[in-house]
Amino acid sequence: YMDRQVIGLLKPPLMGDLHWTESDFGDIVATFSLFYAFGYVGFGRLMDRIGVRLGLAGSVAAWSLFACLHAAMGSVLGFKVARAGLGLTEGGNFPAAIKTVSEWFPAKERALATGIFNAGSNVGAVAAPIIVPLIVMLWGWQPAFLVTGGIGFIWVIAWLLVYRKPEQHPKLSAAELAYIRSDPVLPEVHIPWIKLLSYRGTWANIAGTCLSAPVWWFYLNWVPGFLSKRFDINLVEAMLPLVVIYCMADLGSVGGGWLSSYLIKRGVKTLRARKIAFLVCGLCVVPVFMASQVDSVWWAVLLIGVAASAHQGYSANVYTIVSDTMPHSTVASVVGIGGFCAYIVGLFVSIG
Repeated sequence: YMDRQVIGLLKPPLMGDLHWTESDFGDIVATFSLFYAFGYVGFGRLMDRIGVRLGLAGSVAAWSLFACLHAAMGSVLGFKVARAGLGLTEGGNFPAAIKTVSEWFPAKERALATGIFNAGSNVGAVAAPIIVPLIVMLWGWQPAFLVTGGIGFIWVIAWLLVYRKPEQHPKLSAAELAYIRSDPVLPEVHIPWIKLLSYRGTWANIAGTCLSAPVWWFYLNWVPGFLSKRFDINLVEAMLPLVVIYCMADLGSVGGGWLSSYLIKRGVKTLRARKIAFLVCGLCVVPVFMASQVDSVWWAVLLIGVAASAHQGYSANVYTIVSDTMPHSTVASVVGIGGFCAYIVGLFVSIG
């Protein structure tokens, strides 16, 4: 998320130094969305084939390289190329992450686990508004891309050293493995990619992701510019408001996952618990339309923060519903299909 958010944070200096228009910026953001969509569907299938240990490591290494390459670009076309590479390779992240959760957690804990890792991704969204302006003040905008991109290579080493499937983990006891595998097992059969479109679980994920993901990208890419333009605050002054928004999003991510997990443990059927969480989160988003009408930056931050919080709680349950309804061998592929559809929608939202 640090790699993704840098360009939104650097929008004012990039537009000034490189003489971009709002249309140029929208096209660059749309390029990321287009290639991220194809990365989602392609890497989703790849994760099911080669596994998340090697698949995710390769994905993170590649996107870290493309993130660093932004620093060498000086034109709209160059940034489009860098964003295309970043989007394509970052498409492996969420299919792999959801598959990892399905490998390590039973159904009653998956939404909470998903909420926690999704909140972890928002740590980047919280850290970026703190780190990036400081780097820009000291060294300029190019090192901001190099530093945030370079962190990913450190993560790859840690992942390869630490991650194993439960069956292969040397410290996992037989009782713990039995707990992880305590759910009824859906048949593990090979399902051709195109046949996945005949499953209701696939379409539930498509619908839920299309309704949520483009909104989140709108927040990431346009909120810094909105705060700057609406309330006349600079990049440094926007640091605290952005940190507050993404800290609220963290709480919502964990809270939304916790809500459905709590309901399941209280005896509510799994899919009904997910639907209740969807309803609660959806209602919490409604007041955000007033953010452009208020006169105080902190009222706007509160409204956007509540909406971002609810969005992340909603997303935690959207992702989890795939592992509730689909065979384990198809989880990453289905998440990839949903992401592909959502980010094609996101492409048109960015252009608009």
